[in-house]
Amino acid sequence: MGIKTVQKIEEETKCPNCRSKDITKDMNRAELVCNNCGLVIDENLIDYSPEWRAYNNEQNEKKSRSGGPLTPLLHDKGLTTTIGWRNRDSYGNNIPHRSRNQLYRIRMWQRRIRVNSAVERNLSEALQTINRFTSAMGLPRTIRENAAIIYRKAALKNLIRGISIEGVAAAAVYAACRKCNTPRTLKEISNITNIPIKVIGRNYRFLTKELQLKLLPTSPMDYISRFCSRLNLSKKTQKKAQEIIEKLSENKLTLGKSPVSITAASIYIASITCDERRTQNEVSKAVGVTEVTIRNHYKTLAKELNIDIIL
Repeated sequence: MGIKTVQKIEEETKCPNCRSKDITKDMNRAELVCNNCGLVIDENLIDYSPEWRAYNNEQNEKKSRSGGPLTPLLHDKGLTTTIGWRNRDSYGNNIPHRSRNQLYRIRMWQRRIRVNSAVERNLSEALQTINRFTSAMGLPRTIRENAAIIYRKAALKNLIRGISIEGVAAAAVYAACRKCNTPRTLKEISNITNIPIKVIGRNYRFLTKELQLKLLPTSPMDYISRFCSRLNLSKKTQKKAQEIIEKLSENKLTLGKSPVSITAASIYIASITCDERRTQNEVSKAVGVTEVTIRNHYKTLAKELNIDIIL
């Protein structure tokens, strides 16, 4: 019998002789045996489980001899060897000074060898840019990986030629935030990346069209908790703002309007009705819209919902 992987063996659920499903995998003998007729279905099985025991993460990392998992945050997905920056050998001893120049040259050539083409060089720089943007915004690893995947698809389809790397990276971060239901406004990303809002928006529309990204439109509900936290508002006020948005959605008053503007106006109304008054200037700075926008929207919303606001 030939050697087969564990995954392929598990797919064979029936004995070829008696068609029984009562099959035992004996890893001590490396055999797959039918308990009904005794037929040895397969032999020389490969055991992929570790031959050592670990009772905590520290022991697991210390005894493991394999590399890290694949990650889209590196242009080569982490498959190549990386030489650490510490000047120590495998035993933890300091490397002599006479050998450090040689080690420096090895590190330099290793970095050069990892990048073999223009696409890889572009990916390497872009993924570093994405990591810098997401770190500055405090975004989780999931969004970083999604942004890296979006940029990688665009690079492999040769869609980024002639476009700024930082502009496409910012658009990929914006798309990843929406995909992971952790939306950020274009103004927030623009403030961090120092890229104009129009450029990010144009690149985002280009990526969604060419890559056929199916992203749902953002909802004012997605911004409530974050903006209320910035204004140090209580749960009561946050819940009141959510109720206002729910009523607006039921009456279809949010259609065709900016979700950020609706959120700002709802929070302003909720802060007044719940005796946690915040000025239009404070809400404007926290949300990122102008005071005129808040003033126009809150008057319209209060009128539509019959809410009396005492200024």
